[in-house]
Amino acid sequence: MTRPRLLPGIGALAERFAGFLLDQWGVLHDGERPLPGAREAVDALLAQGARIVLLSNSGRRAATNRARLAALGFGPERLAGIVTSGEAAWRFLKDRPGPPWSELGRRCLLLTIGGDLGPVEGLDLELVEAPEDADFLLVSGLDGKPAEAWRPLAEAARARDLPMICSNPDKLAPSPTGFLDSPGRLAAIYESLGGRVVYVGKPHAPIYTACLEALAGIPRDAILAVGDSLEHDVAGARAQGLATCLVASGIHVDELPVEGEADQLIDAVERLAARMDAPPPDFVVRHFRW
Repeated sequence: MTRPRLLPGIGALAERFAGFLLDQWGVLHDGERPLPGAREAVDALLAQGARIVLLSNSGRRAATNRARLAALGFGPERLAGIVTSGEAAWRFLKDRPGPPWSELGRRCLLLTIGGDLGPVEGLDLELVEAPEDADFLLVSGLDGKPAEAWRPLAEAARARDLPMICSNPDKLAPSPTGFLDSPGRLAAIYESLGGRVVYVGKPHAPIYTACLEALAGIPRDAILAVGDSLEHDVAGARAQGLATCLVASGIHVDELPVEGEADQLIDAVERLAARMDAPPPDFVVRHFRW
């Protein structure tokens, strides 16, 4: 297998690829601020005619993420699409396209961020506050709390064998103050209790359908997926036959010598991928910069 290639920046791939799937957190921003050089890199890709789709494991709706990108200066109106796991989950809950969606019932216990009801807005659901009253759980955010804080609720839900919809498979998310637990970590706890979890988002295949539709006309071998997670961004894209680029300074920053020598960094990426049973990326950049 060919070793990953360390590149000085994403500009080295601008002429090779016509379509780009870009992750958000850890690549473009930290939730509150653009990461250094990220806006300039997006601008440069667009100036060269690239079509860009934002592909995020955000449990929130696409409109919410669009507003965030606008506030951070990324000009979301220039993108070919914004695809979030929260939007995909909303669509599945609305359309109920067969099991498990058609079997969920209507009483929903929602875990979200800051009281955001966007993940269920316009759906024929009754929101409840206790597992005893619910047909299923929808976990789109942990509201800044550690996943362990939700264990009592998970245990109560498991006692009733409630299915959990996890609309953000990420286990950690970067923030200006460090990493915070994401819904995927609570979902892992629920699975350890014997609970049933339905994941929506990377690396699972359904979310890539909308991305490829937004990049219609571009062959798969001309599309590059850029992200900071080997487990989600790289594994998911590779399963779709897409080339991948890992941003080393994102979610794996504490496990990789980001500013080390080239061989040292690539060796560490390969070891980490093997340890996680994930495929290595095709390319590596230290930061998402031009």
